[in-house]
Amino acid sequence: MTNKPIRILGIDPGTRITGYGVVEIQGPHHSVLDYGCIRPPANAELSQRYLIIYNSLCELMDHFKPDAAVVESQYMRANFQSAIKLGMARGMVILAAKQRDIPIFEYTPNKAKLAVVGNGKASKSQVQAMVQHLLKLKEPPQPEDAADALALAICHAQNANRAQLVGKQL
Repeated sequence: MTNKPIRILGIDPGTRITGYGVVEIQGPHHSVLDYGCIRPPANAELSQRYLIIYNSLCELMDHFKPDAAVVESQYMRANFQSAIKLGMARGMVILAAKQRDIPIFEYTPNKAKLAVVGNGKASKSQVQAMVQHLLKLKEPPQPEDAADALALAICHAQNANRAQLVGKQL
C-alpha cells in the first residue's frame, strides 16, 4: 500500500454561490490546498451561470487533479423551482468530474455536519469553527459555502477507508 496523498475536492453547489474546498489526506493528517467560492453574476441568465460554474470547476479539477470529488446531495425544498436549479448546478459538478474520470461521491448536509461537528443539526457558524479547528486554519473559512465544501471533503475522508476514498461512487 502506498502512502501517496489523496486529494478530495468538496463542492457545495448553488446557482448564486458554489463553494469548493480542496483537502489533501496523508494518513491521519488533513491539509487544505485551497477553498473559496464561484460566484456567477447575479444578473446573468441561468444558462450562463451554469456555464460559469462548469468552467470554473473544470479549471479547479485540472489544476488540483483531485482523486475524488464530493458533492452535497440534493434534498427537496419547499420551492420546486429552487430544487430544479440546484439539481442543474449539481449536474455541472457531476459532468465536470465524470469528464475527467474523477470518482464522485455525495453526502447529505446533515451527514457532513455530523462528521465535522458531531451534530447533524449544527449551525453554519459551528461548522465553520470546527472546520477551522480540524484543518488548523488561522480563521474560520469564508464564505459559509466554502466551509460546507470543506466539511464535505472531511466527511468523505472520515467515512471511507483508503481503498474506498476513490472507489464506490455516485
